[in-house]
Amino acid sequence: MPPIGSLASFALIAVPGPSVVFTISRALAIGRRGALLTVLGNAVGQYVQVIAVAFGVGALVQRAAAAFTIIKLVGAAYLVHLGVHAARAGWPPSVAPEAWR
Repeated sequence: MPPIGSLASFALIAVPGPSVVFTISRALAIGRRGALLTVLGNAVGQYVQVIAVAFGVGALVQRAAAAFTIIKLVGAAYLVHLGVHAARAGWPPSVAPEAWR
């Protein structure tokens, strides 16, 4: 029987993460172009995080609880803004999925 660590590692590697699941769902819903734009968006977002860490934002947040709280609140406000915007747009979306293919 393999060690439990090997089984846990396999499970973590085999299960797709949220970015992969999101990209696959976009590909199924709106096609290849939409999925590629999703991948591009994920890559740009990760790049911004890497740049922020390189400039020391991680160390600042680690040392200052107030800065971390401010970043969390700004992020939460942005998510609420996106949710309200999406709710006001209604369903079906204004851009037909065929336009993304």
